[in-house]
Amino acid sequence: MTNDATELEKLYNQRFPKAELAQKQLIWEVLCKHFFQRYIDPSATVVDIGAGYCEFINNICAERKIAVDLNPDVRRFADPTVQIINASCTEISQLGSASVDVVFMSNFLEHLPTKQLVLDTFREAYRILKTGGKIIILQPNIRFLPGEYWDFFDHHTPLTDQSLVEGLHLAGLEADTIYPRFLPYTTKSRLPKAAWLVRLYLLVPFAWRFLGKQALVVAVKRERPTSDNGLRPELH
Repeated sequence: MTNDATELEKLYNQRFPKAELAQKQLIWEVLCKHFFQRYIDPSATVVDIGAGYCEFINNICAERKIAVDLNPDVRRFADPTVQIINASCTEISQLGSASVDVVFMSNFLEHLPTKQLVLDTFREAYRILKTGGKIIILQPNIRFLPGEYWDFFDHHTPLTDQSLVEGLHLAGLEADTIYPRFLPYTTKSRLPKAAWLVRLYLLVPFAWRFLGKQALVVAVKRERPTSDNGLRPELH
């Protein structure tokens, strides 16, 4: 394991003790079943970039599930049904062009050192996505976290819902659903922890306006670039 990976392991072991990891898995089971699954056909090929502890990719229903992460330790957390690719988010050479139905990223882009790397990651997602494929991004929204965003030592790049939309557009991806406020900032925040409370939270979007500090953006790879007619994606 490299020095960087070792340092990250130390950081995350301190940030997420084993008991909290188990609780996060329960939360993601509800999030996948009662929210994210609506964007994913069970026959789809899904790639989770920056999969980390594999909370999403383990719990989503799909025919082929792939976790992409530079850290080889990701194998410890992935279910046996998940294919592991240890590769850079900007060059996933094991995946062919137009071979994937859905790309997912959660709490990942803020860890990249520069916005150029964010854009390069979007361009690689565009490459591997089929026409009509989706990219789903769950991302802390610095618009609602001007100070808290920097409480984590490994956060580097600040992003809002609209800067995500612009970056996706530059990469050829068209955002069609935007929730500027969706989930609370972290599982250490006021996100209800019990499974039934998480389910209730998802059913009451009005609560998102007060507790939501993470943006959710869903974008699509169209057959050909669309002209800019001044229309904005739908805001929720």
